[in-house]
Amino acid sequence: MHISLTPELEKIIHEKVSSGLYNNASEVVREALRFMESHHELIYQMKLDLLRAKLLNAEHDLEEGRYTELTREEIAPFLKKIRDKVTDRIDPHSL
Repeated sequence: MHISLTPELEKIIHEKVSSGLYNNASEVVREALRFMESHHELIYQMKLDLLRAKLLNAEHDLEEGRYTELTREEIAPFLKKIRDKVTDRIDPHSL
């Protein structure tokens, strides 16, 4: 199996190995995956809490009038703009 990592993640792995706690990068990745698996519910709950906080902020924005109404014709280009921003943020090497 081959995986691609961002330079930031590679740096973290190298630091863990250099600390002497791990013998190699594979050990670091295996432990991280084991942690994810054993703490799945905690990670899920953290993501859910973040989503709820963002929705609450959005609700406050609506109540305070901080929004822009779009016409039917403006919706598709607006969604395309959002999709393009997200696509630009995705590292093609991480897929």
